[in-house]
Amino acid sequence: MLLAIDAGNTNVVFAVWDGSRLKGQWRISTDARRTADEYGLWLTQALRHAGLAPEKIVGAIMACVVPQAIFELRQLTKRYFATELMVIGDPRLKLKTGIAVKIDNPAEVGADRLVNASAAWKEHKKALIVVDFGTATTFDVVSGKGEYIGGIIAPGVSLSLETLHRAAAKLPNVAIQPPQKAIGTNTIGAMQSGMYYGYAGLVKGIVEKIKKEYGKPMKVIATGGLASLYAKACPAIEQAEPDLTVRGLREIWGMNR
Repeated sequence: MLLAIDAGNTNVVFAVWDGSRLKGQWRISTDARRTADEYGLWLTQALRHAGLAPEKIVGAIMACVVPQAIFELRQLTKRYFATELMVIGDPRLKLKTGIAVKIDNPAEVGADRLVNASAAWKEHKKALIVVDFGTATTFDVVSGKGEYIGGIIAPGVSLSLETLHRAAAKLPNVAIQPPQKAIGTNTIGAMQSGMYYGYAGLVKGIVEKIKKEYGKPMKVIATGGLASLYAKACPAIEQAEPDLTVRGLREIWGMNR
């Protein structure tokens, strides 16, 4: 079995693949101070609870945007699974990703964004916009030739909501969910409407701008924890694929194993 790790700014997602079958997926909050033993004890318990044997893990791959966490996650796979961790973006490993990077400085592309673009291209084989609802809301653009040609980065939904709560003394921290109506008749309803319809409008506007600039038909897919929620509010999103990143990690592992 393969352990795929998506280490983002907010959460670290662990997924286990048995061939092409996703056997389980778990997430834990990102904390650069967390040790390999903390990860290991928690993860091995999660695996056993799901009926999976930790000793069956024979490989591990990771996309990480938190450099401070890489060392401990490497130690995790060595110590608890007796395997070396393949890290996307490691300059020592000239990994195949199935996609060419055509931007000013290819090293600047976040590992998760590259993995998303690679997975989306492998599945759809057409010009794409990949919208990832994470700590940041990112828009990654893949050409019809399978080239990563750039993207857009905006503040994420949860990050914006948390900032609003911290900066405005009277505004509570609310759940991100569809409001009953657009015009809020109380503070919570007004905030939920702003977060839901505001970001749906942001996605619509940015997608339209990218399509106009690219000048050819493009497919729009969304990933990340809020992908399915915002796909309902934004017709510009044609398909939600919440597991795109861990699927991409599995595919890149297969290219390089």
